[in-house]
Amino acid sequence: MTIHPQTEIAMRHAEESASALAHLTGVARHDVAIILGSGWMSDADRLGPSQADFRVTDMPHFERPVAEGHPGSFRSVDADGKRVLVFLGRTHFYEGHGVDAVTHRVRTAAAAGCKVLILTNAAGGIREDWPVGTAVLIKDHINFTGVSPLHGADFVDLTDLYSPRLRKIARKIDPTLAEGVYMQFPGPMYETAAEITMAKTVGADLVGMSTALEAIVGRASGMEIMGLSLVTNYATGVAKHPHSHAEVLAAGKSAAGRMSDFLAQVIRKL
Repeated sequence: MTIHPQTEIAMRHAEESASALAHLTGVARHDVAIILGSGWMSDADRLGPSQADFRVTDMPHFERPVAEGHPGSFRSVDADGKRVLVFLGRTHFYEGHGVDAVTHRVRTAAAAGCKVLILTNAAGGIREDWPVGTAVLIKDHINFTGVSPLHGADFVDLTDLYSPRLRKIARKIDPTLAEGVYMQFPGPMYETAAEITMAKTVGADLVGMSTALEAIVGRASGMEIMGLSLVTNYATGVAKHPHSHAEVLAAGKSAAGRMSDFLAQVIRKL
């Protein structure tokens, strides 16, 4: 298959970033990549001892995240012999840099050798029986951004995109984990009540502004993917008060220790 020129550029940029990553960290290859979403960062130290910690802009082709709660750094963690590449924050589609900037972390992780990709996010909950603080394994997604992160005739099979094997590992660690369908909106505005009604009608349990585009590129790059949402607020129409990003960050911070401990256990079971 002929590689689309934009894909070729994106892959070359990822290789250049991975080369810089190896130079900065002194680690030739990593095993697992984690992208931490809004509010997930405060207890990232629980994942394991950091061997190196840098700004993403210390590597080529990375945009600096602009959303509060996304510091735009990365670290190389030794998790009992597994080398874990942890991105603290992400670039969102609404920042206007295009889909390749959104998915550059994923392509870089693949180029760095990662076979497993763990995507986390803060999400609006549609189900009233999932209170704020509920952790939800993503079993499938709906990409409602209106764009594809792939270029040209790149036909990627998304069957079981969110790995059944990884979900089984996660449920063995915490049998109480819920599973649901995540719907990515473009953002940055929160969804209207009518949009949430639509999302619920088409099968979504959670809404947010990330993850789906990254997961698609992760699959296209040959990685096994786990998605994990933290319900940080009820969605519009379900919530009884207006939304704020401060609310999202506060809910994430209160659950960060619990979620970091859970992720640390998952990594060690891979």
